Amino acid sequence: MGAGKTTVGKRLAAELSKTFNDTDHEIERRTGVKISLIFEIEGEAGFRAREKQVVDQLTQLANVVLATGGGAVLDADNRSCLAARGLVVYLHGQPKDLWHRTRYDKSRPLLQDTDPLEKLQDLYQQRDPLYRELADIVVDTGRQSARALLNQLLPQLRERCKLSA
Repeated sequence: MGAGKTTVGKRLAAELSKTFNDTDHEIERRTGVKISLIFEIEGEAGFRAREKQVVDQLTQLANVVLATGGGAVLDADNRSCLAARGLVVYLHGQPKDLWHRTRYDKSRPLLQDTDPLEKLQDLYQQRDPLYRELADIVVDTGRQSARALLNQLLPQLRERCKLSA
């Protein structure tokens, strides 16, 4: 959460002439409401069920860059779809850096907590091992700009996928 998946994903898709998709945006498009309202009405379990369906469908598309929500990795079926159908990039960020990026963002339901930094640390402990197990490429985000991340990521992707420059 806050690692830059959407921002970097959009730029990466443009650079590689691919279509960009974001699972959270697709869920909002399909339901007509914000993720925060889905969490409020259906809870996290309801949101995760919707997310699972969208991950399955979007990973079947060709020539796309897909940004998933940070918690998509929690579901074993999602991990299977991602691993089998594409190259997985983990934009790794330390909880404190992620907190700096998200601290004023009221649209993130999981961070509407009395201690958002502690919540990010808990999520990191839970998710980081899953992302590391799944990822083909890991890029440390630190406090880099999206452009710097893209410049770091593109050569690795081109080498891995034999993409032309």
